[in-house]
Amino acid sequence: MEVNFISKGENLRAIRTNGLLVRTPESEIQAIPAQITDQPSEIGIVDYLFCCTKSYDLESNIEQLKPVIGEKTVIIPFLNGLDNTQRIQQMLPEHTVWKGCVYIGSRIEAPGIINRFSTDERLFFGSEESEREPQQKLLSILLVAGINAFNPEDMETRLWKKFFFISTAATITSYYNLPISEVIRLHKDTFVKLGEELEQIARTKGIRLPEQIVTYSIESRNMMPTGATTSIHQDFIKGGANELETLTGYVVRLAEQEQIEIPVYRCMYNALKTSLYR
Repeated sequence: MEVNFISKGENLRAIRTNGLLVRTPESEIQAIPAQITDQPSEIGIVDYLFCCTKSYDLESNIEQLKPVIGEKTVIIPFLNGLDNTQRIQQMLPEHTVWKGCVYIGSRIEAPGIINRFSTDERLFFGSEESEREPQQKLLSILLVAGINAFNPEDMETRLWKKFFFISTAATITSYYNLPISEVIRLHKDTFVKLGEELEQIARTKGIRLPEQIVTYSIESRNMMPTGATTSIHQDFIKGGANELETLTGYVVRLAEQEQIEIPVYRCMYNALKTSLYR
């Protein structure tokens, strides 16, 4: 099976010249795609399309990627948020769109170079509506490639667990403009309240999250390197586009639909929406 990359700008040029270099705590990996291009039409129809963009670029990216999407192409979004599958399905109602999420800690070190600092990477994908056999076929492909992949039957719950982990941390680090270790040291009680609000919404939506998920989420974040923060916090500092609406605003809108009071989330969202960083 061929793997093709679609990229642009400096990353495109660097990967085209040297491949994609992934630096890990254990080693370095150089990945050479069958093809890398900024013109999807050069690739042709694909079997699987992994969408790994930022959530605010999803619709424009899908529009650009239409030349690689055929009748049998399976589209899987691996990006932050709870409603990405629905957003893609609205654009492509006749196509197969599964759910997906990834646990990994990494940063772009330079064009074409990724620094992967986490040691426990996991990839989840699947669909409650689609047949299991095609999903198991993709799982076999990923496992043979050495990817720690899973195809659970409860993908909606898996999405919520990942969302819980990133939404709370992204919101509170951005609001206080502090790395995660300092947030936990100075504002742990508020962190707990934020988690309890999101947990309440999940219960109302019929999602059964693990017991003690609030405590676990904070403790797991406490093990991050000193000075580490969230990608949305970094985006706020840089002053560029960010995923506030995906990670925080979406929670506020869900609470409004369910008529649930979430004062901490709402306060932080309103403050960040008007931008504390101006």
